Amino acid sequence: MQSLWRAGWLLPLCFAITCSQATEPAGTRLSRQEPGFDLLDAEAVHQFYERRDFRTAWIGPHCRQAVNELLLAIDIAFEHGLEPAHYHRDALAAPADCSVRTEWLATDAWLALAAHLHAGRVDPRAVEPDWTPSRPDIDPAVLLESALVERRLVAAVLALAPADQTYAAMKEALARFRAYLGRGGWKGVDSGPSLRVGDAGSRVLQLRQRLALSGLLALEQAEGQDSFDEQLEQAVMAFQRRANLEPDGVVGMLTLAQLNRRAQDRIDQLRVNLERWRWLPEDLGGRHLRVNIADFSLQAWNQGQVERKHKVIVGRLFRRTPSFSGRINRVVFNPWWETPRSLAVHDKLPLFKRDPAAVDRLGFEVLDTAGARVEPDSIDWHSLTASRFPYRLRQRPGPQNALGQVKILFPNPHSVYLHDTPTRGLFARVRRDFSSGCIRVEDALGLSQWLLQETPDWDRPRIDAAVASGTETSVTLGPAMSVHLQYLTVVPDDAGGVRFIDDLYERDAAVLAALDSAGSR
Repeated sequence: MQSLWRAGWLLPLCFAITCSQATEPAGTRLSRQEPGFDLLDAEAVHQFYERRDFRTAWIGPHCRQAVNELLLAIDIAFEHGLEPAHYHRDALAAPADCSVRTEWLATDAWLALAAHLHAGRVDPRAVEPDWTPSRPDIDPAVLLESALVERRLVAAVLALAPADQTYAAMKEALARFRAYLGRGGWKGVDSGPSLRVGDAGSRVLQLRQRLALSGLLALEQAEGQDSFDEQLEQAVMAFQRRANLEPDGVVGMLTLAQLNRRAQDRIDQLRVNLERWRWLPEDLGGRHLRVNIADFSLQAWNQGQVERKHKVIVGRLFRRTPSFSGRINRVVFNPWWETPRSLAVHDKLPLFKRDPAAVDRLGFEVLDTAGARVEPDSIDWHSLTASRFPYRLRQRPGPQNALGQVKILFPNPHSVYLHDTPTRGLFARVRRDFSSGCIRVEDALGLSQWLLQETPDWDRPRIDAAVASGTETSVTLGPAMSVHLQYLTVVPDDAGGVRFIDDLYERDAAVLAALDSAGSR
């Protein structure tokens, strides 16, 4: 924001540097000379003082008390994963009388902290370009005016943070892991070959101690025992399930990496996900869906309660499912699959070159650029390339159809939707990144029934009849429903706490770097 000052876009708000150390009486008007220091959000500060005709708000008999309350709020922000130093903490804590400089810094700090607790310190679009949800606008200047009058500087700003139980659980975990760090953290497991049942030695002892720290082994099972038995195998499998790793009971490379995440790593992971939670709208919708891409999960919410849970399959690393929100407006039974060109030329064309009979066997139709059907036998598949493929592919409804029996549509620029799948065995896997970007849903018909509860005349018997007909049937939802595609690597566990999961798409580092940067949104 400081560049706005230099560009002359904002009125110069501050005072001559020679006046910056002077103590001013209450109600003094601020000079409009350019300041000698940076502000976090010059535009917000300008709006605040413009409403006051540039009269001071902090300077007066109770100034130091008010600033001390602000310092308390800034220190509490640390519990939310924010860095107090980003809010002029040192300057405001300096033992001196309230000055004009204190006036500007206090206003700037409160307004910035309010905005960051309400909607995040990082602009989500800077790290998640596809992001669409937004928090409702607030007017921090009005809130600060009221907070100063009512002497509620701490309560007013902290009330802007999310009140969700998951957010509260992440805050509690953050305090716990900071306590671990204060005690020196923990020792992980030394590098080496995979560990499995039958192994023994110092690395197995380290493994036992590490799993006891996670509450997966009793303390008496972690001391003095260096053998890898079936009980330890079960504990390893439980840890792997928590982290969304395949529960094979073997401590291989991926499991070892998760075991050796330091206390500071977990602190960073919690801070990143607290920030992500602040990006979400306060109201996600009365009835809505939440898909956590990193957790391979879907939840159907109704008035604050989870009514259904589904496993999902998400995009591979090179075909990642984006994070955004949309509105579900249509459910299609027995859908045709209009094959995206990228999949047609990179997946299907090589298959049809090897096995031309697969076109008919898998239920595909070939259309030319005018939309007319082309007989597959008339095509020289070997002469075609990805750059020279003058056709469109679509797949008929049926048991081979890539979308299964139903697709659930919410218009978006990514052409992403929810759908069934004929390859349901993949839902038995723990790590489920097998799709080309869309989201495959286990028991998609059951989810469709839930989605259509408020759509007249579409109960389960009618759904089953539509599927049995074998013809494509499109149903418009009444009313449309929100769906939120999230990416959270800290999620609630079944005991009111949290569990840490693998950063599938390696997105956490960018958020952490932005969160720790000196600048602000």
